[in-house]
Amino acid sequence: MAEKQAKKLRITQVRSGIGRQGKHRRTLLALGIKRHQHSVIHEDTPAIRGMINQIGYLLGVQEVD
Repeated sequence: MAEKQAKKLRITQVRSGIGRQGKHRRTLLALGIKRHQHSVIHEDTPAIRGMINQIGYLLGVQEVD
């Protein structure tokens, strides 16, 4: 039986974290995003989706195969 591959998400910071709430800046760091226009790839999990929902206004998200 073949297992389904988990979807992956490419998360890119598209807006600056300067002047944002501290909690939102810490969420950017928790995702591994270090600077503006930096991209990271994560598995599509409920925890990652929750982080994206919290700071979605700073991010661009794409599904990756």
